[in-house]
Parts: sequence; structure tokens; C-alpha cells
Amino acid sequence: MGLKSYKPYTKSTRTTVLVDRKDIWKGSPYKPLTRGKHSSGGRNNRGRITSRARGAGHKKRYRIIDFHRNKIDMTGIVDRIEYDPNRSSYIALITYEDKTKTYIICPQNIKIGDKIVSGTNKEIKIGNCMPLGDIPPGTQVHNVELNLGAGGKLARSAGAHVTLSGIDDEYAIIKLSSGETRKVRKDCKATIGVVSNPDQKNIKIGKAGRNRWKGKRPQTRGVAMNPVDHPHGGGEGKTAGGRNPVSPWGQSAKGLKTRRPQRSDKFIITRRKKRSDS
Repeated sequence: MGLKSYKPYTKSTRTTVLVDRKDIWKGSPYKPLTRGKHSSGGRNNRGRITSRARGAGHKKRYRIIDFHRNKIDMTGIVDRIEYDPNRSSYIALITYEDKTKTYIICPQNIKIGDKIVSGTNKEIKIGNCMPLGDIPPGTQVHNVELNLGAGGKLARSAGAHVTLSGIDDEYAIIKLSSGETRKVRKDCKATIGVVSNPDQKNIKIGKAGRNRWKGKRPQTRGVAMNPVDHPHGGGEGKTAGGRNPVSPWGQSAKGLKTRRPQRSDKFIITRRKKRSDS
């Protein structure tokens, strides 16, 4: 699909670069597979702001996605490919042999009219879903389950994929795009292919208003505040903070590990690559 830029009629269109969605479905979503979505504005159940700089934004309905792919041995046909305001990737509307419809995460290079199927020992073809144990090493997959029957959890955003490195006894060894290598049970399911819309990372929104449409409100820099409001605040004239970057509550903003130990940590072989402090 590629990218599209605009003639510089205004300051915002001069720098705007968006994904060209000319081949995407232009109509409304399939209504039985949608539901209303409440906007919290960053507030918790006590009405207190716990996520700052959130609020307003365009209304949107949530599309119910089939992350489980439980239509076993039943062929489905791709009806159309749609934009989903709730995620960075596209979604595909599938009609199965029993006339039921579902949305799935749309893989890259799948076309309207293509047939997909879930089950064991299926053809290694884009869009097909099967256990990791049935997939040859070196294959790129997405929507990977971490626990059997829990639905896909890994590699669901635009352009994401996981590479199957091999099979070790009861486990499949997979490499994530973050550089992490981990073990997952080989009977967990995954979908063949890379997630659609890889050009998402090249978007330049061009103007602040587009962020407001997404529900992102303006964020004030800490160095522009007073010392009472932020650790970076104060100083005579403009300053660069005078210390390592932190949050308003003093928590390091440069690679501090906040992830709590999980029971699944024992399946991680290699940790993800460290982020550079640039």
C-alpha cells in the first residue's frame, strides 16, 4: 500500500506522511462483531487521573478479534480487509463454511478471496494457523499463544513477527523482534506470516491536532515547570534538567526495570536487547 505525502499548502501538510489506504474497505465495520468502547480519559474507577495527558479524541467502536482461531479444519475466505482504529495493524473479515464471520489480525500480502484454515498439519501458507510443532524452523509467524488455548498474545502489532528457531523436546524456541529468545510449548498455536501495515512506523502526523483525534492531550516538559512541580524544574534561565531524566515522582526514565517477576520468566533464554540511552 505504501506511503503518501501532501503538497505543502499548509505548514502541517508540508511534513505529513500517512499510509495510503486506498485498497482498504471504505464502509462501516461488520456490526455484529463490534461493541461500544468507553473512554476513561486516563481516570481509574475512583475518578482519579492515573494516566496523564489522555482525554477526548474521536469516538470508536471496538472490533471483536478472533485471537484463538478455534474454527478447526474449517476453511474461511477473506471477505475484505479493514482499518481498525483500535490497533496499528489491519484486520480481515473472514467467512467460514458454516456462514459464521470473524475478524482476524490481517497478515501481510493476504488478498481478498484467499482461503485460510486452522488445525494440525496444515499447509504452510500465509494466514493458516497451526501448532508451533507443525511449523518448520525459520518460519515467520505472528499471533503466537503463550499458554495453550489462551489466544494469541505475541506479535500482534503492525509489521510484527516472531521467528521459530527450532523445537526442543516439548517446547518451541522462538525469537522475538525485541531480541528476546524464549521457550513456548510446541502445542501452542501461531499464524503464518508477518502482520500487515509495516509502513505504520514511517507515519509523520504533521500536526498536533491529529494526536488530539487519537485522545492524546498536550504534555508539558518538566524543564519548563517550577521545582515544586517536577524534579527537572527551576533554575536560572533555560536548563537541561541538571540530572538524569526522571518522571514527576522521581522514577528513572532511562531503562529502569519495572517489570515484576513472572512465573513464565524461567522460559526466557535470552533477555531482550537493552535500549540505548540516546
